[in-house]
Amino acid sequence: MNDYRPLTSEEIEVLKSNDCWAEDWTSINVSEDFKPNYMHRVMLYGEVNIGAFNKNVEVSQGFVKHSGINNATLRNVTIGDDCLIENVGNFINNYTIGDDCYISNISTMETTEGATFGEGNLVSVLNEVGEGNVILFSDLNSQLAAFMVKHFSDKELKENIRQLIKTDIENKAPERGQIGSNVKIVNTKEITNCVINDLCEVNGASRLSDCTLLGSVHGNVYVGTGVIIENSIIAEGSSVINSVKIQDCFVGEACQLSNGFTASASVFFANSYMSNGEACAAFCGPFTASHHKSSLLIGGMFSFYNAGSATNFSNHAYKMGPMHWGILERGSKTASGAYLLMPATLGSFSVCFGKLMHHPNTRNLPFAYLIADGDKMFLIPGRNITTVGLYRDIKKWPKRDLRAPENRKSIVNFDWLSPFSVGEILKGKKILENLREVTGDNVSQYLYHEYIIPATSLHKGIKYYDIALRIYMGAVLKRVLKRDPAITPPSPQIGVGDWDDLSGLLLPVNEEDRIVKDMREGNIETIQQLLERFEEINNNYREYQWAWTYSVICDYYGISEITLEDANRIHEDYIRARRSWIAEIKKDAEKEYAMGDVEEEVFRNFVNNLDKEVEYEN
Repeated sequence: MNDYRPLTSEEIEVLKSNDCWAEDWTSINVSEDFKPNYMHRVMLYGEVNIGAFNKNVEVSQGFVKHSGINNATLRNVTIGDDCLIENVGNFINNYTIGDDCYISNISTMETTEGATFGEGNLVSVLNEVGEGNVILFSDLNSQLAAFMVKHFSDKELKENIRQLIKTDIENKAPERGQIGSNVKIVNTKEITNCVINDLCEVNGASRLSDCTLLGSVHGNVYVGTGVIIENSIIAEGSSVINSVKIQDCFVGEACQLSNGFTASASVFFANSYMSNGEACAAFCGPFTASHHKSSLLIGGMFSFYNAGSATNFSNHAYKMGPMHWGILERGSKTASGAYLLMPATLGSFSVCFGKLMHHPNTRNLPFAYLIADGDKMFLIPGRNITTVGLYRDIKKWPKRDLRAPENRKSIVNFDWLSPFSVGEILKGKKILENLREVTGDNVSQYLYHEYIIPATSLHKGIKYYDIALRIYMGAVLKRVLKRDPAITPPSPQIGVGDWDDLSGLLLPVNEEDRIVKDMREGNIETIQQLLERFEEINNNYREYQWAWTYSVICDYYGISEITLEDANRIHEDYIRARRSWIAEIKKDAEKEYAMGDVEEEVFRNFVNNLDKEVEYEN
């Protein structure tokens, strides 16, 4: 901002002749090269600082107007250089405005006592009636939010995290509302207690109250027609348009909310897309999508998720209220009309069809189809491994990351086969083999937690899980061989054991436990240090993965160490498994084509791409 000087008597006279008025002209200060002739019909109250008017401002494509202030009432306002502010119906009060801004046809922009700017807002996700488990603040990412939710019952840890966040907010809190540089705010009724960073645009919104818009050179924020945002934070690269109404929400990087979507007490991260429907107490991790008017995301945790039309979740325990929640692990989907009775946990990359009762818990049977047929519940394990849908999803997600590479707050690991999902596959394969051993082969179906598994589906499930295992082990070993032809056994054992998916971050459970321990012992002193710990774990992912995979390979093949001879055998198994996988996906594509739902050109292009998969074998 500028150094400001008092107005000269000549400048005051020019301003008066332009129908400007000041409560006290001595409280009005301007930049050195201020020109009073670009101000008309302006009323000035309190302390006002005004920059220079040297440039034109583009108000619409190909349409420029000179910077200045026209038809406005200002109180306790600081304005940077080359702004155009005009047609303020009510007033601008207690605000700092940057350079090169265009503010036109607004009613009120004001900072009032007790403004929070959306920072420090405590919301309860998953548990709709809970006491609050996620604190909204500008540096929130999906890992930290998931970490807060997961460890909410640890009172000491919870309080330590909240204190770090509180300190961070206090250190960064502005004294009053802020408008950054190169901001456009037009045709908007009310902006109260807001921070709007550089390069943001608000066009036609109804109300923004206690909000922060985190625009930057890495991605602007766009808020469009009819939008109401209250007590919320919108991150870089996101858009909120077409009559969206959100309250007590965090919208992460490169998210899109549109077409009348409503949300309360929910969080959305990294490339999530929400349109038409509703979210309440929802944890929407990276790449969560809901497109349909009738879909309700409530009391659930999702990532890499797509909600079919009329998807609904029941979080009520009858007369006891909305107490329960569910977790749909990464890559899950719900078909049109799907209903899920909470509490429920679905294993990664599973698909739901129909009205699913009996509180399904299929974490250890990933890639499953869950199908309701009347009062019967069927489980088809491993089916989704060989579908066109999965193949398309795992290819498209990395391509659809719209975030600037240099500014990605939420960590997103795109591996569909990882120690997390493969760990579930190993458990699932053992469950199916045990069911077969205990019940025998001469049956038409098996029972798993009140879900029916047809005999043919159980046998195929074991086969599909084994295909995925061999693909995973071969792919990891292939990657290691490129940097270490000697296949040196991994020395660190950090990756050995169970793994978790912390809303996009794949990590060993023991590393997460180490963070918890350090938080309790006060070894993490700032929220930035905590976020850096997540980054450090992600940077070591391949090392931890190799330690875990080495152990899995040895167990699977019954060896104590991996020799070059073993590596050749594993690679051959990898190629055969991969070809079987592609063949099954091709069969699935042919089924879709035979139903008449797919155009021939689309089908042929898909099959041609599948044929190219052999290029990735070596």
